[in-house]
Amino acid sequence: MGNTVASLFGGGKKDDGGAQAMMDQIAEQKKEADRLRAQNEEERRMEAERLAARRSSRLRGGSRMLLSEARLTPETGLQQTLGSSEMKS
Repeated sequence: MGNTVASLFGGGKKDDGGAQAMMDQIAEQKKEADRLRAQNEEERRMEAERLAARRSSRLRGGSRMLLSEARLTPETGLQQTLGSSEMKS
């Protein structure tokens, strides 16, 4: 009876293998949850960038930025050629 009472109140053999396995499993689940959270945040960021690009292209209405102010109105063409400072008629 001494062994029974001792085992009920923490005496006798201690088996921490199950507790350690449970802790390892919890740690693995936490790592997996963190990985999924990071992946979710990356997907949200990419979607936000895509929406911002679409919004920007809609606002510009297809017009493109000009690299030079020499051609402010593309319909009229260039009035000046490279290397010459005089205006063409």
